[in-house]
This record gives sequence, structure tokens and C-alpha cells, in this order.
Amino acid sequence: MSPPLTETRWDVIVIGTGIGGGTLGRALAEAGRKVLFIERGPAGQRAARNGLSEVFVPEARLARGLWPEPLHARVNGVESRFFAPLGAGLGGSSVFYAATLERPERHDLDDLPGLPHPAGGWPVGFDAMRPWYDRASALYRLHGSADPLSSEPAPILRPPPPFTATETGLMRAMQAGGLHPYYAHTAIDRGADCLNCLGTKCPRPCKMDGRSAGVEPALATGNAALLDRAEVTRLIGGGDRVEGVELRLDGATHVVRAGTYVLAAGALNSPRLLLASACEAWPEGAANGSGQVGRNLMFHLNEIFALWPPRGTSDSGATKAIALRDLYHAQGRRMGMVQAMGIRASYGEITFYLTQMLARSRLRAVPGLGQLSRLPAALAAKVLGHAQIFVGLLEDLPYPENRVTHDPAQPHRLSVDYRLHPELLERRRAFRRAIFRAFKGQRRLLLGHGPELNFGHPSGTLRFGTDPARSVLDPDCRAHGLRNLRVADASFMPSSMGVNPSLTIAANALRVAGSILEEDR
Repeated sequence: MSPPLTETRWDVIVIGTGIGGGTLGRALAEAGRKVLFIERGPAGQRAARNGLSEVFVPEARLARGLWPEPLHARVNGVESRFFAPLGAGLGGSSVFYAATLERPERHDLDDLPGLPHPAGGWPVGFDAMRPWYDRASALYRLHGSADPLSSEPAPILRPPPPFTATETGLMRAMQAGGLHPYYAHTAIDRGADCLNCLGTKCPRPCKMDGRSAGVEPALATGNAALLDRAEVTRLIGGGDRVEGVELRLDGATHVVRAGTYVLAAGALNSPRLLLASACEAWPEGAANGSGQVGRNLMFHLNEIFALWPPRGTSDSGATKAIALRDLYHAQGRRMGMVQAMGIRASYGEITFYLTQMLARSRLRAVPGLGQLSRLPAALAAKVLGHAQIFVGLLEDLPYPENRVTHDPAQPHRLSVDYRLHPELLERRRAFRRAIFRAFKGQRRLLLGHGPELNFGHPSGTLRFGTDPARSVLDPDCRAHGLRNLRVADASFMPSSMGVNPSLTIAANALRVAGSILEEDR
């Protein structure tokens, strides 16, 4: 009889099964390494198709693959509690994502003449990352078309499905206005019976995420195993090595051991685990000799707007197919890309956003506030028809005071402290103006009022770099001072870039896996 998973000595233990952990674990398993994936949530039913929800009972959330507890956020000194779009199940948060995997621009990683980098450039630059982006693009079966504004060779892309009538109308209107839209880079094999699982679990293997492109192929090799419903409480060890992972499973405490340990629990949870691992050998937490663990937290800011196709365009449903980078770096400022969200602006959405805007205005104390939005929303939906919702992703910058926090009295709690810096607010105003001007001549409506942090895109909390005093990880994403601990999630990023982080997480995970294999030779 084989020993239980908790008693086996593994080559590599991977904490987290999202895009980073799943991709890295697959690469190592396919290379013959014995890999154990540890996941807090359940493996779940493969046919499940639930999305993010506001279910409040922790056990019910966990059963759906959702992070069971609320995030405690202190933003500009104001405390709030809410359920962030975080997963806790096989595939992590990635099973709920909209499968947008965009490669960043060269200036996102490199410090260039005329385009200075906010963090001085990444220790691994664009040219060094390019082959890993290509491998990740192939692994995740990216579909789309080349960005007409890019001077770089396009990543590996499969031909996308034909544009619908709605998408064709929007594309032509944008091009007539001088913009350069292209078919967004997505990781969904859209067949004739595609369920278009944007924001929900996909019951089929056509949506590439940490589960379908990572853990499941790894398990199929016979070299990997999954320990689900296991809550990691801390790393144990001393000196320059991690010696084990302490976890709770079925009400009992266990320690699992490996030669190499990989943190891929997400940019909020990975630093929390390191801080919770404080001991005599690591008084400030594991890998925290620099005091930088949890700091430099970044999010994107969402600028959401409605865009209507030309009048007379037939309604083909919601679109996720359109993206453009005309405003990526504009007016000398780091801004970001614009992309369709896969949502239509019908009566319900317009009512919601108008209500939110009124709630933040001076009218918020007026009795019957909710009723005030219904008539204009009904008129907008009637006169303008079904618009498409687009979002501009505004790049956030790293500031040490923006951080994941840790309370030893509540070691399991996820909490952040974040301040909206004046430069970010100024760039946001410029971005909103640029969006409004860029779509001049088209029917459009900015839907946001105040700044909206994208809590689904945290990054930067375990940044990599060459200076151990200013970073947590070395260029190979090995923790400074801990020879056998690596990181493979968005926390390694020293800047947030102007695109969704998913492709970069996958590419870096493949790079880190390659480094581990090279080290073993």
C-alpha cells in the first residue's frame, strides 16, 4: 500500500493551483518530478458551472470554489469588508476568470529612453521573457489577432472565430474614428457549442485555466498528486531552508515535506503565509529579511464605460472579442489597454451604475434614492438599445506603504492597507478624458464615478530583484535567504503593467520551473 500523501517525501510541493501553481506543477510533472499540489478548497465537480457570488456562509462559498472569508480592506483610511473575486478550489481564481491573456509591451518590463520604468525595469527583461510568453501562449491555446500598433512580433496565436454582427459594427466604428482594435487574446477554444464561460467555471476542457491547462494534465502524467481541502497554516524551517509545510486537514495538523517549495497562493495569500511563518529563526516572517514581504501592493484601476454599436446593427449578444492599445501609453503617461468585458449594458446594468453614482454623490441622503435611477435607466435602455461594456485597465504603481497586513492574533485573515496616491488619481482623470475623446462620434457613457480598484488583479507583494535589501525574491523567483523556496504567482511582479496579469504569471511560472529543473541537473 502506498503511503498517504502527507507521509510521502516529494520533489516539489506547490501551494496553490491557480495559473502560476498549475502551470509550474505541470511543467515539473511532465519532466518527471514528483509534485504535490496543496489546495485549500475542494477539487469540486468537473461539470460545475457556478460563478462568483455573494453567498455569505463560509462552508457554502468553499463548496463553490470561492474564498470563504471576506477581504478586510483599509483604503484611504476607510475600513470595509467584502468578498473579493478570489477562488479557493482546483484552479484557484483562474476558473472564474474571463480568459484574457495579453502579452505586455516592452516598456512594461524594460527601462527605455523616453519611457522610464517606475521600478527601474524588471531584472528579467522583455527579450528574456519573450520565449516564455510564446510557450505560455501555446500551452494556453491563445486565440486572437495581432495588435496593429505593436512593433514586436505577435505572440503565438490561433485563428479566432469570425466576428459577430455586433463586433463587426463596433470594429468598423472604431476604425473609422482612427482607433486600432484587434481580436483580443483569449484562452477559450470557441467551438460551435461553446458555452462562453466568462466569469464562471467551464464544465468542459475548452477554457484554459490553472485547472485545465495545469493541474489536470499534471495529474495525468502519474507524477503529481492533489491534496485538496487542506489549509496551509505556515512554513516551518530555520536558517536558509524551508523544512516543511504545516497544514490542517480533516481537523488534524500535518506536516508535508519536499526538496523544493513553491508558493503560488496569490499575491494576497502568499505574503500572508510568509508573515504567519514567523519563528525564532525568522522573527519577521519567512523570507522577510528585507522587511518587504507584503509591501508594494498594486491593483489595476477599472474605468468602465458603455459603448453602443452603430444604429441598425443586429444584436448578437455580449462580446469579449475586442481590445485596443491606442491609450496604452498616451500623453507621456502610463495608462493601459481597453477591452470588452463580455457584458451588455441593458436596463439592469444601467440602473446599477446610476444607483452607484448617485450613492457617491451629494444626493445620497435623499429618500428613495434607488427610485431616482430607474426612469433614466429605462429611457437609456429603450432609446439606445443594448450597449457593450468595455473597461480600461489603468496601471497601478508600487508604493511600499500599500501592503498586505498581518495580525498574529488573527493569522488566517486576509487584509490590506492601501492609499490612492495623488499621481494615480491624476492619471485616472487623464485616462477618463482620453477614453471619452478616443470614442468621439460613437455613443458612449462613462459608468464609473469614484476610483474602482480591481481586486481581482493584485500583484507586487513579493517583488523580485537583484538587491536583497529592496526585494523579496531573486531574478529566478527564489526567496532571498531561503535556498529552496520559490514563488510563482503575481506577487513577484515589480510593476502591474497595463494588461491583465494572467499570461505573465503563466510565462514566469514556466521560466521558474525551467530554473528548478536546471538547478537539479
